[in-house]
Amino acid sequence: MIPRFGRHTLFLLPALLVLAAILAWPSSGVAASASSLFTLGHAEFHTLIKDPRKAKYRANWEKVEQRFSQCLRADPDGPNAPKALYYIGRVHEELGVQSGSGADFRRAIDYFGRVVSRYPRHGWADDCLYRRADINARRLKETEAARLDLARILVEYPRSDMYAKADAALRKLGGYDKAVAKMSGKSVQKSLDEVARRVAETPQPAKPETVVDADGDKRIVPSDPSGLAHLDMVRYRSSDEYTRVVLELDSRVTYRYQVLDPNPEVGRPHRLYIDLQNSRLGHDVTAATTVSDGILRSIRTGQYDKDTTRVVLDFLSMQEYKVFPLDNPFRIVVDVYSPDPEAAQAQAEAKAARAVQKAQAKKGTTKISYRTPSGSKQMVGDLLEQLGLTVRTIMIDPGHGGKDPGAVANGLKEKDINLRFSFILGKMLEEKGFAVHYTRTTDIFIPLEQRTAMANVKKADLFLSIHCNANHSAKVSGIETYSLNLAKTNDAVRIAARENAVDPRAISDLQFILTDLMVNSKIKESRDLATDVQDNTLAHVRRKWQVKSNGVREAPFYVLMGAKMPSILVEIGYITNKNEAKLLKSDPYLEYLARGVVDGVMAYKGKIERYAMR
Repeated sequence: MIPRFGRHTLFLLPALLVLAAILAWPSSGVAASASSLFTLGHAEFHTLIKDPRKAKYRANWEKVEQRFSQCLRADPDGPNAPKALYYIGRVHEELGVQSGSGADFRRAIDYFGRVVSRYPRHGWADDCLYRRADINARRLKETEAARLDLARILVEYPRSDMYAKADAALRKLGGYDKAVAKMSGKSVQKSLDEVARRVAETPQPAKPETVVDADGDKRIVPSDPSGLAHLDMVRYRSSDEYTRVVLELDSRVTYRYQVLDPNPEVGRPHRLYIDLQNSRLGHDVTAATTVSDGILRSIRTGQYDKDTTRVVLDFLSMQEYKVFPLDNPFRIVVDVYSPDPEAAQAQAEAKAARAVQKAQAKKGTTKISYRTPSGSKQMVGDLLEQLGLTVRTIMIDPGHGGKDPGAVANGLKEKDINLRFSFILGKMLEEKGFAVHYTRTTDIFIPLEQRTAMANVKKADLFLSIHCNANHSAKVSGIETYSLNLAKTNDAVRIAARENAVDPRAISDLQFILTDLMVNSKIKESRDLATDVQDNTLAHVRRKWQVKSNGVREAPFYVLMGAKMPSILVEIGYITNKNEAKLLKSDPYLEYLARGVVDGVMAYKGKIERYAMR
């Protein structure tokens, strides 16, 4: 067995002094930095390690984990991030020791894996490999995985302070030479085998085919003499509560999928496999990708048989999932949701409190009161945030970009106007105290379905997609705001088709898909947000300019599908109308527009927070 070790047990007096100082401050005035949060978590972890009585209780460890999670949220890309991930892994390792549960140990393995995959050059990456090997060998009896991690330390970290321990542990497990040889030649041999497979299986290229898309643009598509489609790309975005995986192909295919329950006895997590019929793996698709980021553990692809490609997604946890296709290019989107423990607890507490109040009121023992108890504003604020009933973080999506210019007319490119306006809007929102993120800050192309995924991963409270409109008639003008729903007018269908870059006839198929996706979407909230933004924007702009209102509309936009927060698409004017194009060139006009959007966001924020506090 691999001996346990106690690295990173630092001298705790400075940490305890910081803890005492911060706890002495008024709670409402504390804005703890990621560094101080890590210091607090470190102190609390080692205090709990030394107290066997308190260490028996899961709740105590979960409080420590929450401290490190707060550190990650405060500065997810900062210097404390890998250390916080390491200690969350250590928390779950200790939980496993107390509970004997394999699930706790596997959660620890996942967090150690995140450090290794994200920060392979960090000074603690070798420690994570060693601890992961230790858990696999002693706790889960998965010795082969342990051997490979120990061999990896020897091969990739020869100067590591864990080298001697890894060497001794691997000799004790046995299979030393084989494991080291396998790890040493793994990447090289894999590359050679892959090249050989491609040479053997790839037929001679046929003459490329020229096709015309819905906009009349010509593009060249390489054709496969076998007539099979190719899986060209697999991409993903993942967090602790949400993952979106996109499979992109060069033509439409029929597909089937199935979810397999976890099998703890053999270490298998939740798995979802998708079989793509009449398809082959593209040359640039990786056979296996270790993600270890949030709830997605890994992605595996392979040629199931000569006419079927299989993609397997391994998840640590899964509560709900959606699978749906999109066109141009054809792609299959997989959304997987796992509950946020803090939000779930807050919802349960709120539900229980309401049930007690109603029961007492029914008996006549008390009246239902929605007043906030004295001195509990901070507590209520935290509860509102956990329930998603406040607005603090906003994702702004400047539409189009890169190879996709959007509408082009009157000397303007839509993608440029969208980006300029988004920066103006973002600055104004930051001045109001919001945390603002952007799907893009430069002229780059981002697939539509990835933009919503970025907002979900960032846990944004609102999603604002910014666009300029276009019409064949130069006379058409005005501002309109959309939320996600079935299109009810021909104009809504036309605009959705243009923004989705598909033929209008494809919208009918999309509306069928949308009826399933809308079940858990923020449909009403998005409509309310769209109304507030449209009304306030027009009211502000009309102080100086005459602008037509085309109202609040609904349509099935790719960029809004799957959003976990209220989301809208704002068409700030028609680039094909000479008068509006002239206005859209003007920063003063864009500033007026942005101020109106900000007023709309503030109006929406005020409404939901007043409603939640009643």
